Amino acid sequence: MTLPPKPARRPANPRFSSGPCTKRPGWSLDALKGALLGRNHRQPETKARIEAALLKTRDLLGLPDDYRVALVPASDTGAVEMAMWSLLGPRGVDVLAWEAFSRDWVTDIVEELKLTNVRPLLAAYGSLPNLSEVDFDRDVVFAWNGTTSGVRVPNGDWIAPDRKGLTICDATSAVFAQDIDWRKLDAATFSWQKVLGGEAQHGMLILSPRAIARLETYTPPWPLPKLFRLTQDGKVMEDLFEGSTINTPSMLCLEDYMDALAFAESVGGLKGTIARSDANAAVIAAWVAKTPWVDFLARAPETRSNTSICLSIADPDIAALPPEMRDAFPRAMAARLSAEDVAKDIASYRYAPAGLRIWTGATVERSNLETLLPWLDWAFACEKEALAAAA
Repeated sequence: MTLPPKPARRPANPRFSSGPCTKRPGWSLDALKGALLGRNHRQPETKARIEAALLKTRDLLGLPDDYRVALVPASDTGAVEMAMWSLLGPRGVDVLAWEAFSRDWVTDIVEELKLTNVRPLLAAYGSLPNLSEVDFDRDVVFAWNGTTSGVRVPNGDWIAPDRKGLTICDATSAVFAQDIDWRKLDAATFSWQKVLGGEAQHGMLILSPRAIARLETYTPPWPLPKLFRLTQDGKVMEDLFEGSTINTPSMLCLEDYMDALAFAESVGGLKGTIARSDANAAVIAAWVAKTPWVDFLARAPETRSNTSICLSIADPDIAALPPEMRDAFPRAMAARLSAEDVAKDIASYRYAPAGLRIWTGATVERSNLETLLPWLDWAFACEKEALAAAA
């Protein structure tokens, strides 16, 4: 085959990682000059700065007035674990899993918490479980957007408004990028490192009044590590929603999050960040529609993520290769593009089907995606030519 010429222009920013995600356009270390470094995090000034971040988060996301927001340890993973270990137990559990992290929640619920009345509702990469099978008399655990599969729930219409159980949602790659019906969620989690391009290791936990009631009326039968404790003497610790934290946060990372929230405001708030993500995803979708060698991993268009775009190699010659060669092909493409300083970290997640994963959240500039696409075609042609030469 004749190789296309190497594209003349590279993306101005080659960072398309799905987490930690690229910083906002124009970001520099100067954004952190106001950080309250070397200060105790429980003093009035530092606590007020944390509370300001919680209030700004509430305002931008349009959370219901009676929902609570807390800053918790260990990124989104820690927030999800905190919610499950603190809330699960009094009812049966339906847990939905269709990619790597949601499968981790199945493992934790069954093997670590050792709950027995559990129904795992599973689907292969690229699909959703049958949402009509979910029983909302039970507690329900699910991800809004499967970051490692590029498959999201289409909306919140499938969630019963009169449910008896709680809904616990890992929403980390959806918050600030997708329209979330908060009244359908009782415990929702996310991290700063996804759509807003913040730093890692800090999680956000959003709780409904129903979740608060569960915390105050139910004591789990298992020991709770200090990092998971949300109650004291049978009452929720109100100061967690007013700027206090369970352990020491990074005020440097907090300042970076405040800068990220200011960016969200500058592009039109939640509507603006959703619009940027949608526009970015549309660039990839238009290219996939006219490119025969690639396809979305997500089978149904209405379930395709607008942040973590997962792609598979659809070329029949590559599909016919032995599995180890077929899986190596997109990894070689990703390595070639990284070496060219064109696209960093776009190989699929380690446990996902081999392919490419391109982040299109709000901090990515559409122009960089448009510049990336000819390079994807070039890398595919190069790797296919290398296979032919080696045959």
